[in-house]
Amino acid sequence: MSNAVTSAPPNAPDEQVTPKPRRITELFLLLIALAIGIGANILVDPDQLTEDPGRIITSGAVLAGGGLLIHVVLWIRARYADPYLLPIAVTLNGLGLAMIHRIDLSTGQTASDTQVVWTGLAMVVACVVLWLLKDHRLLRKITYISLLLSALLLLLPMVPGLGVEINGARLWISVAGRTFQPGEIAKITLAIFFAGYLSTNRDLIMLAGRKIGPVRLPRFKDIAPMFAAWLIAIGVLVLQRDLGTAILFFGLFLVMIYLATGRMGWIVLGVTLMLVGGFVASRIFSHVSLRLDSWLNAFEPEVYNRSPGGSGQIVQGLFGLASGGLFGQGLGQGRPDLVSYANSDMIITAFGEELGLIGLGAILCMFLLFATRGLRAALGTRDHFGKLLAAGLSALMIIQLLVVIGGVTRLLPLTGLTTPFMSAGGSSLLSNWIITAVLLAISHTARRPVLTGPATDEDYAELQAHVKATRDDQEREGELDDSEPTTELSSSVAGTGGPHDDAGTATEVISRIRGRSGSKSSDQSGSTPEGGTQ
Repeated sequence: MSNAVTSAPPNAPDEQVTPKPRRITELFLLLIALAIGIGANILVDPDQLTEDPGRIITSGAVLAGGGLLIHVVLWIRARYADPYLLPIAVTLNGLGLAMIHRIDLSTGQTASDTQVVWTGLAMVVACVVLWLLKDHRLLRKITYISLLLSALLLLLPMVPGLGVEINGARLWISVAGRTFQPGEIAKITLAIFFAGYLSTNRDLIMLAGRKIGPVRLPRFKDIAPMFAAWLIAIGVLVLQRDLGTAILFFGLFLVMIYLATGRMGWIVLGVTLMLVGGFVASRIFSHVSLRLDSWLNAFEPEVYNRSPGGSGQIVQGLFGLASGGLFGQGLGQGRPDLVSYANSDMIITAFGEELGLIGLGAILCMFLLFATRGLRAALGTRDHFGKLLAAGLSALMIIQLLVVIGGVTRLLPLTGLTTPFMSAGGSSLLSNWIITAVLLAISHTARRPVLTGPATDEDYAELQAHVKATRDDQEREGELDDSEPTTELSSSVAGTGGPHDDAGTATEVISRIRGRSGSKSSDQSGSTPEGGTQ
């Protein structure tokens, strides 16, 4: 029987949908994204195009070259990846380069030159990740290595002679005169650890342990690694004196454990712990109390003029947003240079001043669209690990954006986190492009078609090997009874009760083997067809 391309689930064989790669759609949107980014760079000072076009040409060439290179890699290695993630990321990156360039023209700095270099490097790293990460489930093998790597990365700034303190926070390391923030990479490794650990131990966390009233408390040995990750977040707050990174890590912890268990009690408990910890920290650590005071009493003269820890940055940012109005002053027509750190922590206020509420709203919509495409990839993939990883990385982007927007608009204390893709800072840009590459790889797995047809002897041999390896792992953990059968392939894996010949096509066998690797359930009820609508 000849093979056919389909992405229909096993229980709906008549509803066959052939997914399309959509790389042409991606290329068209990518050209629009490049036009927006390069056009914005020109509009901040049109005279530069005739007098000294070198900077504009260089930044445009790096942005276009990097974007097209990723597009080519996707065409070769991940043809069915989401067609919208790359254009959105390039648009946000291009707008960030334009605004940093615009602020440099007012302040005489050269931050945009460094940002262009980091843009090129980050895009190359994204290409490498896409080329090597043929299957995102390979990351599951480094679950505990990711936890150790996270701890190591967060401890590097504390090493004497290597770590440096900037503005009261010890988050950076200095190598050859260049600074780098290891915590930006640690948030990715922590997300990998959370996804790997929760996908494997979800049932133990939910079902094992003592039940007190309506609440079942998990055993400590089941949540010990998660508790260690929580201690890492607290350690960042205490040792490195960085409120923003601590909130980001703890928020990632809460989101992913809620996604894994579906229990609101974890959110209530986590928020309670966060509020109690914040209150205690405000009484013990001066940098936390100063942040809270500048948030609550920003317009008090003594707080406004206080140095360090004053509220002048917040107030000036609010005035900048207010002067932008609905339509903004226009690119290059505002005064973002009056706000401290306008090209990093406060770049959102610069966009609000020059693009207005409409322009800033469009930028926020792009971030939300980016996150929804990541969640779409999470829904489309069949394995627990891929679902948690894609959803966690998407949530990470939204949490960071929420904390940044809340800080500059005085809805939350200002934390110092940077806006993804847009703020000056190479380590942040690098981590965001790595996140984009991982989401693209997961979306390719979720959308790609698979070949159907009668399962071959090789398919069933691979299936048997998978079942045996899974049983061996479970027996080592003491989770299975020795009498449990291991050879009922058609009912336990293929999901059908028919005879061996109808146990599953090559598609069903292979997708379940590779989609359920290490899982305790097939997770078919929560998955969507791989070729679903966009």
